Amino acid sequence: MSPLQPEEISYKEIVYAIVSMLIGAGILTLPRSLAEETKAVDGWISILIAGVIAAFFVWVVAKLATKFPQTTFVDYAAKIVTKPIAVALTFLFACHFIGYAAYETRVVGDITVLYLFDRTPNEVVALLFLLIVIYAVYGSTFVILRLNLMFLPIILFISLLIPVLNVGFIELDNAKPIYTSSAIDYLQGIKVSAFSLLGFEILLFYIAFLKTTKKVVKGSMMGIGLTVVIYLVIYLTVVGVFGNETTKNLWNPTIELAKEVQIPGEFFERFESIFFTIWIMTLFNTTAMAFDVAVIALKSILPKIKRTILISVLSPIIYMIAFFPRNMVQVEKMGEWMSYSGLFMSMTVPLLILIIAKIRRIQGNE
Repeated sequence: MSPLQPEEISYKEIVYAIVSMLIGAGILTLPRSLAEETKAVDGWISILIAGVIAAFFVWVVAKLATKFPQTTFVDYAAKIVTKPIAVALTFLFACHFIGYAAYETRVVGDITVLYLFDRTPNEVVALLFLLIVIYAVYGSTFVILRLNLMFLPIILFISLLIPVLNVGFIELDNAKPIYTSSAIDYLQGIKVSAFSLLGFEILLFYIAFLKTTKKVVKGSMMGIGLTVVIYLVIYLTVVGVFGNETTKNLWNPTIELAKEVQIPGEFFERFESIFFTIWIMTLFNTTAMAFDVAVIALKSILPKIKRTILISVLSPIIYMIAFFPRNMVQVEKMGEWMSYSGLFMSMTVPLLILIIAKIRRIQGNE
């Protein structure tokens, strides 16, 4: 257990953490991924269904974690599935979040070089980004979650401002013909949408820091609902402005959407720079939380090792993993594998543990 006191983290910070974790790299590429799988604006149905599925598993995760308040994942999992399995699962969670942090670090390096610093090696940009993340993680879980309270309102404001400023560029013909996608198309769309709604498994580790868990389930649902709304608005605006066929060929359509913004008086000549800055804030939050949860997981199974030592050991590992992919295509493939890992760790594992707890009639200590 962290040295933090349970009352230091409120359910509000948990809700903010969920939204910050879900709105990551996916907001840049989800419109393209959906355009590749569905026709016209049919992808909105896939997002909605994926949101309902994600909400169910968020409920599962929140319900499982709140059954054992102020108890670490490895401790309550040990009561349900035995200590060896609990330790193995905790280690898998640590590996998953290490990979997640590495992927986000690489994405920041690649996208920054592509759009801003084209003469700077992405290794340098990624290293600088990771160093800032390391500094935050060296602090405490409390500080990282507090940063969400500061950054998230700004992130949400800009994310919703971009569609508003692009309303004049939307062409209704781009929404036609509607409902022409096949069942397979919708299923593929649900899959890629679900990939962008992963990350809520952090609840399994962060809820242990709460003094009261009464509002966690409700707050978690609010978090996933808000994320789905943002994805819907961004997707519909991108396809409405560019059309389905053009969106397929845009590597990062959300950034291209930000480029379309024209503010009267030329107060901002490059609005996408503002969006990009906000997006970096988003990735900082998600990477810091992923790194932090990895440390929490390892610390729970290796209690004698200091947190600072774990961070020092994991930092170069994360950086090296980030540059295993040789190009952006391989980076996207890495993201796909991380998504499959996320499906298993955030959906399959918690559901199985909760079912086993019900079968064994383990009530917890709610």
